[in-house]
Amino acid sequence: MSPVYPFDDAATARAVVDERGRFVEWNEGARRLLGWAAEEVVGTPATNLLADGLPAVLPGRARWDGVLALRHRDGREVPVWVLAHHRPPEHGGGWLLVTPLEGGGPPDPDDPLIRAELMQSPCAIALYDERLRLHAINSAMAEVIGLPPERLRGLRHSEIGGRPQSEDVERHLHHVLTTGRGHDVRTYLPVGREGRVNAWLARMSPITDTAGRVCGVCVAAHDFTEQYLAQERLQLVNEASVRIGTTLDVTRTAQELADVCVPALADFVSIDLLDPPEHDGEIPSGPLGVPARLRRAAHRSVTPGSPEAVTLPGQTEVYPAVSPQGASLLAGHSVVVSPETGDLEKWLAWDPVRRRRVEEYGIHSTMSVPIQARGVTLGVAAFTRFQQPAPFLPDDVLLAEEVTARAAVCIDNALRYSRERETALALQRSLLPRILPRTAAVDAASRYLPAARAGVGGDWFDVIPLSGMRVAMVVGDVIGHGVQASASMGRLRTAVRTLADIDLAPDELLTHLDDLVARMSAEAGDEGRPGEVGATCLYAVYDPVSRRCSLARAGHPSPLMVLPGGAPRPMELPEGPPLGLGGLPFESAEYELPENTLLAFFTDGLVESRERDADAGRRLLGAALAGRPGALDETCDHVLHALLPPGGAADDVALLLARTRGLPRTQAASWDIPADPSLVGPIRKQALEQLGAWGLNEAAFTTELVVSELVTNAIRYGTPPMRLRLIHDDTHLICEVSDTSHTAPHLRRAKTWDEGGRGLLLVAQLTRRWGSRHTAEGKTIWAELSLTGEG
Repeated sequence: MSPVYPFDDAATARAVVDERGRFVEWNEGARRLLGWAAEEVVGTPATNLLADGLPAVLPGRARWDGVLALRHRDGREVPVWVLAHHRPPEHGGGWLLVTPLEGGGPPDPDDPLIRAELMQSPCAIALYDERLRLHAINSAMAEVIGLPPERLRGLRHSEIGGRPQSEDVERHLHHVLTTGRGHDVRTYLPVGREGRVNAWLARMSPITDTAGRVCGVCVAAHDFTEQYLAQERLQLVNEASVRIGTTLDVTRTAQELADVCVPALADFVSIDLLDPPEHDGEIPSGPLGVPARLRRAAHRSVTPGSPEAVTLPGQTEVYPAVSPQGASLLAGHSVVVSPETGDLEKWLAWDPVRRRRVEEYGIHSTMSVPIQARGVTLGVAAFTRFQQPAPFLPDDVLLAEEVTARAAVCIDNALRYSRERETALALQRSLLPRILPRTAAVDAASRYLPAARAGVGGDWFDVIPLSGMRVAMVVGDVIGHGVQASASMGRLRTAVRTLADIDLAPDELLTHLDDLVARMSAEAGDEGRPGEVGATCLYAVYDPVSRRCSLARAGHPSPLMVLPGGAPRPMELPEGPPLGLGGLPFESAEYELPENTLLAFFTDGLVESRERDADAGRRLLGAALAGRPGALDETCDHVLHALLPPGGAADDVALLLARTRGLPRTQAASWDIPADPSLVGPIRKQALEQLGAWGLNEAAFTTELVVSELVTNAIRYGTPPMRLRLIHDDTHLICEVSDTSHTAPHLRRAKTWDEGGRGLLLVAQLTRRWGSRHTAEGKTIWAELSLTGEG
């Protein structure tokens, strides 16, 4: 007797044999049957009590029954019918052996338990007496259990089932017996010799005699396995719709498909996908030829580490037509391989490695389902069972096809997104500067990172050499993501370069750019409604001679500057509106910057995120820039590492760092130009003397001609005061002539007998480039000569 089962425990002979074949339990009923005391048997081999040797117990079978010839303590042979249950490792392992010592004969017709008049019911009925031992079962219950009723009579329910779930049912039986109140129990128990798990609704009712005393319990078991499986399938489909396709990443989507189906549908699931063709990235429609080369995208197993897998994620495998994967791809529908279909041996003959895995893990059923979406086959999903005893049934095939079809749409969307992302990224990178130009004004370095999940956006940056050794620096951000945003960015960057080439001031340049964005919005709209093209921009011009930097912004974050030996701080700029609103003014600000001042231009994706606001991001950026006088490329990498999460930013990131350089005053010289054509010669002579002082005599001839033409034009067409300036660095010499007239010069074709009109044409032929720019006082005409012989 035990506290769990408060009745006579000796009515059943029960013993437990461990995996080594030794007795570990021996109850009083076993002593009654064979005469051996527990202390004489526990720890000894079970074969010592067998008179005829070992029974034919199949390895891995969950249950066995049969007659064994056992040896009594007095030496005689006792034939005993034994019911043996193999217990799972988590419940101790080994075998539970039971045999009833009472009952076995036909029931008494006058027994009140039989008078329950339920024995002819089509429902599975079992009657338990007041000691909760099986008294009688009807034919339906005997068919469910798969054992003859006369063998089971007198056993407890836990001894018939032999599993922990059976012990739970027995507790409910005891509750009904002691309280006299009926009780319903849902349980999942293996039935029959195959051990297939069924879902049961057990309705337990007390049995009373004529005096109203409870003398037993009636159990009516209803098999609702089909309803349970239908509910489980519906739940799996619902779970698949929620868990699959949470991102637009192909590998993660494939992994989500495998995760959803293990262990609900299979013990091991592998997802293999076709590699898109390299030339256009599109997988062709129509049937696939075999053998097919597929790449393992994901797999999942009930066993940690997935030791059943032959192919690892990222590796490719060629599947011939005899393989389940190849057969399903060739046929275009699901294929099930199992011993019942007769194809298992043919499959195993194809791959010796898989044969060893099948034999090692007991794989008995495989189902292969093509992954198809929009008429295109993307790959194949293989489902395998080795722990679940039942093979794949037609309902399992329908369920796998439903879940795979949902996943196929998500995988196709992810592939399309990946192709569009790659296209947009290629377009974006082609429109961004690959190498920043080397200038005498700044040392610069940059980084661009596309968004990790939102797709490629329209962030851009640029460094544009200007006349007079000056340089323009620009950073901008187009609203939106994808190819359209990249294309809009390309148009804006081209426009900025064009406007910078005519030397517009930052506020004027942003005004023209604002008009362009407004026109782009109108062009992007339809049915009379404007589109949604918008952008932010920051434009700066730095002059290394004056060491002044002029900046203006249109809805863009202000840059940070780090003065030599100082702490990072933001540059205070007027807050202009974003581009595209139209009609609102932009204002410039000017800073005088010492040499080696570090400027940091960036887009909001660098400093803003869900975890922090823009102010916190700017503080982090300042901390990352502080105390880093080294190479700018290393500083860029340090900033990105400090501010961005390991998985990448949620938005595009553009970063441009520039360290200012100052042109020594000894490399520039200027002279006032009197409004007298006869004084061009002395000015030309002063310029040649300055070239000699600089050691640039090899450029004297060309410079003399250029200075002569520019000064002559200024005297003839300009307005005093006028001034000549020469600037040089290691590679270039620049001649500038300024006056207060706003009339722009232009090239013209002189006729044969014209005495003039050839001056600027001559300058254009002799110099690397030339142009003019408007200033607050008037205009400046400039010409650039190469000192290296290039250009």
